[in-house]
Amino acid sequence: MTLHDTSFRGFASDNYAGIHPEVLDAIAAANGGHTIAYGEDPYTARLGEVVRAEFGEQAEAFPVFNGTGANVVSLTALLPRWGAVIATTTAHIHTDEGGAPEKVAGLKLFVVPTPDGKLTPELLATEAWGMDDEHRAAPAAVSITQTTELGTLYTPDEVRALAEAAHAAGLTVHMDGARIWNAAAALGVPFRAFTTDAGVDILSFGGTKIGALGAEAIVVLNPARVSDIVRLRKTSMQLASKLRFVSAQLLALFESGVGLRAAAHANAMAARLRTALEAGIADGSLPTLAFSQATQANAVFAVLPNDAADRIRERVRFYDWDRAAGQVRWMTAFDTTEADVDAFVAAIREELNR
Repeated sequence: MTLHDTSFRGFASDNYAGIHPEVLDAIAAANGGHTIAYGEDPYTARLGEVVRAEFGEQAEAFPVFNGTGANVVSLTALLPRWGAVIATTTAHIHTDEGGAPEKVAGLKLFVVPTPDGKLTPELLATEAWGMDDEHRAAPAAVSITQTTELGTLYTPDEVRALAEAAHAAGLTVHMDGARIWNAAAALGVPFRAFTTDAGVDILSFGGTKIGALGAEAIVVLNPARVSDIVRLRKTSMQLASKLRFVSAQLLALFESGVGLRAAAHANAMAARLRTALEAGIADGSLPTLAFSQATQANAVFAVLPNDAADRIRERVRFYDWDRAAGQVRWMTAFDTTEADVDAFVAAIREELNR
């Protein structure tokens, strides 16, 4: 029984999309018969092999239910009870997880303003101090997001420079890879080029936003810097009993090339949206529209009058990012079509020129 309107299309979030058909097939293929629960199954074992091939022989994967869980467990594994994490003011762990890292993990967040969502060694240094001050939570880790919450990308060299600065200060490095497939597709390099080889210690590896269903993973890249994920995953309520169905989805993203193809398509649709609207700005037909961030993956950040945004939103759903500044976010997904983009562009043009 279908209860939703299957013709509904939006640009609010890549989470709005359904399950990628090939991922759905993988779930069905993993069904039938009995396998040992809690990860002692052939799908989880195979996922471990694939992760080691992608990230290095030392890497180990721990599938979990969601990105918040992956972030909380990862950061808990990096920090002492009195520890703090340095992140950006726009970081998902700071703005969109209901305080879970602080409430569940008991850690402190030190957040740094940054115009493009990216930390630099210089920005890191503004909070990476006071490790021996008993009156201050001790900075012990840095968390970065790839792609960032503002849709921008860290290059491998940028991650490496930040990781070197963090390690020199005695901090470990966590990467929130909720949209890591979009980053890999945009950068055109292997995952390990901007994770393992760049000095990241632990990774929250995303699957849901690119077409999986409740399938993410913690990938430990530097076991020497991480405490017992096995027990932390369980005590944090992130261990699935029928784990084969989570692992099978992540396997499908890797082994058949689904993830990179889906990400490349989503990125291309964002580029198509941006290009079409830039043409209107250039020819003067969209004088009240501007862009506030570079479009480097599958996010477009635009600035337009709030009343126009509200009218457009009545036709095509999307979110305000900063209403006071008139800033909105438009996201594309693995199943966004050229026709979807073109219809959205037409709606934007019509409402901005009303």
